[in-house]
Amino acid sequence: MANVTVIGGQWGDEGKGKIVDWLASRADVVARFQGGHNAGHTLVVDDRTYKLSLLPSGIVRGTLSVIGNGVVLDPWALKKEVETLTEQGVAVSPETLQIAETCPLILPFHRDLDALREDASGQGKIGTTRRGIGPAYEDKVGRRAIRVCDLAHLGDLGPQLDRLCAHHDALRAGFGEQPIDRDRLERELGEIADFVLQFARPVWLTLNEARQRGRRILFEGAQGVLLDVDHGTYPFVTSSNTVAGTAAAGTGLGPSAAGFVLGIVKAYTTRVGSGPFPTELADETGQMLGERGHEFGTVTGRKRRCGWFDSVLVRQSCAISGVTGIALTKLDVLDGFDELRICTGYWLGEQRLDHFPAHAADQARVEPIYEVMAGWRESTAGARSWADLPAQAIKYIRRVEELIQCPVTLVSTSPQREDTILVRDPFAG
Repeated sequence: MANVTVIGGQWGDEGKGKIVDWLASRADVVARFQGGHNAGHTLVVDDRTYKLSLLPSGIVRGTLSVIGNGVVLDPWALKKEVETLTEQGVAVSPETLQIAETCPLILPFHRDLDALREDASGQGKIGTTRRGIGPAYEDKVGRRAIRVCDLAHLGDLGPQLDRLCAHHDALRAGFGEQPIDRDRLERELGEIADFVLQFARPVWLTLNEARQRGRRILFEGAQGVLLDVDHGTYPFVTSSNTVAGTAAAGTGLGPSAAGFVLGIVKAYTTRVGSGPFPTELADETGQMLGERGHEFGTVTGRKRRCGWFDSVLVRQSCAISGVTGIALTKLDVLDGFDELRICTGYWLGEQRLDHFPAHAADQARVEPIYEVMAGWRESTAGARSWADLPAQAIKYIRRVEELIQCPVTLVSTSPQREDTILVRDPFAG
């Protein structure tokens, strides 16, 4: 049986939470491999809603959940999320949660720097969640990071703190801020250390052993391919690689472990924050999509921008990330439209493009080329088989498959995990 890697095929918020929850009930291990608590996964289980940002979605069902080394970890956010789940009746223990010893930590001054930069950026705002994700990744590649394993050796942190403070104090001075309160930082790390260390493990070893025993591993990505730091709409991207290949580097398994790559894609398009969005609808139709789809960010609460399905961007995401099949979500949001539009290409001046250009100025200038399809009046909400879908909805799905050059594996027709049409079992390879 294959492992499965789940990624977002658009700008995040594609409904990964439900799909990962649906798959997690059949997996032995669920592993997060990148991002931080800027992710937002909403799970609806037995009419109860769980909102996760950092913890893998398998935690709600008691599936062994792993936070890999590719994640940046805010220890205080972790504690708060664990406490919230505990209040909801979910048991989180070292038997159900493991955190890579080599995870870099997000510290209070990372959050400070994130906010200071955004506030000072004027029209150059990226639209970050201000949670310190980017600055923490910068310290990781700058070899200044404090990692989970360092919490067990707080007495040896001196040289690392020297490097951190030398870097950040200069930045803070530029913003007119006081230097890092080193004593306070050491005290706060001492207070949170035992909580985090109870979950610390060499997760690369856990995952390799699981693979050797033939266990099913579900790799869970955050955000979406269009926010990838290399392949996304730069600079309006996240600070990590969100593509499926990161599952290997972000957990300590080889690339062959990724297995079936499932790209999660909405039946329309949304985006939170700044950046180009060729099919965005700043009209009544866009508002209708947002209201029907309850399009507000799980983490930020910000209203999502909405637009028609962009097959060019999704085709690009599928190619870049080696997607085996897609899960098409929120099909029911399109119920009742007289006509639907799908973007099939762009005009950049007089040049016709079948891919998204790399430069931000060109990305902002492209004009979508639309194909118009008839909509459907019948409801698709709660459909669990092809027979439950209107003929025109099936035509829409088939046309999406043709345009993105990738088959549909699952169709989701409501937030409920049971309301899923299974076309192909990802775990069967």
